[in-house]
Amino acid sequence: MADCIFCKIAAGEVPATVVYEDDMVIAFDDLSPMMPVHTLIIPKEHHANIGDDVPDELMGHLFNTVKKVAQIKEVSESGYRVIVNTGDDAQQSVHHLHVHVLGGAPMNSGSPAL
Repeated sequence: MADCIFCKIAAGEVPATVVYEDDMVIAFDDLSPMMPVHTLIIPKEHHANIGDDVPDELMGHLFNTVKKVAQIKEVSESGYRVIVNTGDDAQQSVHHLHVHVLGGAPMNSGSPAL
């Protein structure tokens, strides 16, 4: 989609701090982090949200990338939170499927739920 910021990041049209990239997904650090580690993983192909008829292969790859990002960001041992917001009621701010990987500090009931 022409006006989608995440599509522009995936196409290299908008700069981002890329953590991981392959032919299907790109992971980059959030510009407004809620935790010391706050990385977003997006499919390069536009899908509005998790309910947008995402192919099984892409969905599996997206979530398998979470493990890689956790290792790269050095939170795989200490722990991390994975969040996917879907739709306006869930406060999905960018309507391009994305997975939040949060970590780098202890979480409690006051930690961000995004």
